Amino acid sequence: MSLGGGGGGGQLQQLAEEIQALEEEKESLEAEIEELQAEQTEIDEAIEAIQTLETGETVQVPLGGDAYVRAEIQDIDEIIVSLGGGYAAERGQNDAVDTLENKKDTLDDRIEDIREEISEVEAESDELEEKAQQMQQQQMQQQMAQMQEQEGNDE
Repeated sequence: MSLGGGGGGGQLQQLAEEIQALEEEKESLEAEIEELQAEQTEIDEAIEAIQTLETGETVQVPLGGDAYVRAEIQDIDEIIVSLGGGYAAERGQNDAVDTLENKKDTLDDRIEDIREEISEVEAESDELEEKAQQMQQQQMQQQMAQMQEQEGNDE
């Protein structure tokens, strides 16, 4: 980005567009964090259920579309847990909780990575905003100098 001639109007427009793109990227990253946190909440609920339910209890199982069916837990020590990538495995109660805790830790790591990305985006955006302000000040100074020069020529 050179600060060469041409009045800088196009450069200011370009900076404004870059700042807008960074703001959109930041919003997208924040939305991703919200999704990951929602997934963590679901994991917490699953862990709580695994730890509190017992064989023989009746639960309501979601079928989708806000429809549920009552079901009796035949064996709380036979829990099928998603491993990711479309794979699932049957786990005992403690192993299921451990698997879910590991998934939660992975989500924590991803959230931390995204927060670092947001910080980088914010820093870049702040830098561009500062450049834009400097360019605007330079333009205003040039305009003031031109006005003073014209006033001097009019006398």
